[in-house]
Amino acid sequence: MRQAQSPLPEDNARRRGDIDVLRSLWPFLWPSGDLEIRARVVFALLAIVAAKVANVFVPYFMKLVVDSLDGNVLALPLWIILAYGTARLLSLAFGQVRDAVFAKVGVRAVRKSALAILEHLHRLSLRYHLQRKTGGLSRSIERGTVAIQTLLSITLFNLFPTLFEVGLVTVILWGAFDAWFAFATFSTVAVYVLFTGYTTEWRLKFRREMNKLDNQANTRAIDSLLNYETVKAFGNEKLETEEYDSVMGEYERASVRTQVSLAYMNIGQSAIISIGVTILMIMAGYGVVTGTMTQGDFVMVNTYMLQLAQPLNFFGFVYRNIKQALVDLEKMFDILDEVPEVKDKNGAVDLEVNGGRITFENVTFAYDERRPILKGVSFDVPAGKSVAIVGSTGSGKSTIGRLIFRMYDVTGGVIKVDGQDISDVTQDSLREKIGIVPQDTVLFNNTLGYNLAYAKAGADGDAVENAARMAYIDEFISSLPDGYDTLVGERGLKLSGGEKQRVAIARVILKRSPILIFDEATSALDTHTEKEIQANLAEVSAGRTTVMIAHRLSTIVDADEILVLEDGEVVERGAHADLIAANGPYASAWQRQQKSFADASVDETGELKPIIDEYGVTQ
Repeated sequence: MRQAQSPLPEDNARRRGDIDVLRSLWPFLWPSGDLEIRARVVFALLAIVAAKVANVFVPYFMKLVVDSLDGNVLALPLWIILAYGTARLLSLAFGQVRDAVFAKVGVRAVRKSALAILEHLHRLSLRYHLQRKTGGLSRSIERGTVAIQTLLSITLFNLFPTLFEVGLVTVILWGAFDAWFAFATFSTVAVYVLFTGYTTEWRLKFRREMNKLDNQANTRAIDSLLNYETVKAFGNEKLETEEYDSVMGEYERASVRTQVSLAYMNIGQSAIISIGVTILMIMAGYGVVTGTMTQGDFVMVNTYMLQLAQPLNFFGFVYRNIKQALVDLEKMFDILDEVPEVKDKNGAVDLEVNGGRITFENVTFAYDERRPILKGVSFDVPAGKSVAIVGSTGSGKSTIGRLIFRMYDVTGGVIKVDGQDISDVTQDSLREKIGIVPQDTVLFNNTLGYNLAYAKAGADGDAVENAARMAYIDEFISSLPDGYDTLVGERGLKLSGGEKQRVAIARVILKRSPILIFDEATSALDTHTEKEIQANLAEVSAGRTTVMIAHRLSTIVDADEILVLEDGEVVERGAHADLIAANGPYASAWQRQQKSFADASVDETGELKPIIDEYGVTQ
């Protein structure tokens, strides 16, 4: 069925301020209850302060050395030289200690953020995942998790230490000489920061455009690979590469604009630093000439400015990376801001199944309020009994299965299991009690054994093999060179449709849930295998509440009750014989099926050629 169109996750990002992003980042840096991580952050900050304090003493000790050597080389200032070397050593040592202590903080933040995203994505509802663009989503998450570590390390290791050092140098120059030296230093830094901030904001629009185009290109490539067989079937390799290249061409232009604007910014930054250093050197040189400053003072001022120039030059890179990281984090935190459509209520309890009776009471539902799908559907599946649902395409058959599984919440009415409103129980407990064979089985890119055992964590090999035998897939697995260790490929592409469906049936057998949903459970099987599996499904579902969503009427003739849906409403209900006797829509569909089987031609393998009518009936 077509779903209501709503903004896609990557197109729905609200523009948030930098403070909002940093506030969202704070729990990963200062996690509640994790004393070790908090202690590491504090220790790293102390190491940063110690490193910068040691670093600002280096030029001062250099001044003392120069002044001591002026005119009297016999009085070697050994202690001052040792102090100079010690200060340099401590500055480097504290920096390395900082890196070692903080390493776990950064890696833990990336780990926790990635875990939070994955957990949140699994909590989001089916509607979100039907509308998402996998390639763009994965790229946003990848950039966001990397940006967290980048932002943490750059902010703590570069931005804060640089500002701290600038403050120390300004105070030292003011105290050692006069306010003009402090003013010149502070002004240079202030103009540099303002210019960097202004030009970086200007460049951000190019970065955002690059991210958008990067997501589009990645989405296009992944969609193309996931639909590899479709591309080959229609010979559209050239179309896919041309579409991809078109997006990458736009990305190339945006990237060039980003690099060109970076060059302009670097030129401006270099000019500001050069002018500031030149002014300070002129002031210091004039002081030496007039006798108000020593040669050591001149060297100290020069050394301070050279020492500041490096982090200031790096500050441009730091600021750009911070802003780019904030842009990257926007997308990731927008994903975390997505509100799950289906949520457990406060105080939701676990579902208690005592038989598994399913009750629909005047249930209405619409993917889009402009197009209702179910219109006041009511029926009852007694505990241990089976109900089959048939109808034309778009009548709402599969929607009923999704609502029982609570992939969506009903628009109106109530669905109950053993008298409990499923909206009042936890989703985990509800789904634990339901086994489902979907119409389209998608497998993990792992082994057959892994995919079979996925239905029941911790299942032993004997249980898995028994389920495979009951699903008539054991002989196929035995014929494979690697048996249960055979890799099935992405989405199970190495298996046929019938083989994948038998894996799904084996999973349900292994799970042994009290409630079963078969959504076209044998639609991809040949006639002979279908009959065998139908017998096994009857055995598996014996004593279990079963809902069968069917196209082939021949597969549901033994159901305790059959519901015929038309345009979202139940137009007929009853056992197979009763519906045939009523001579209504079901009887008409059955008669068309029987006639088509009688008239059907036989192919070279002896199988009847299937024909599907508007009811989805195999003719």
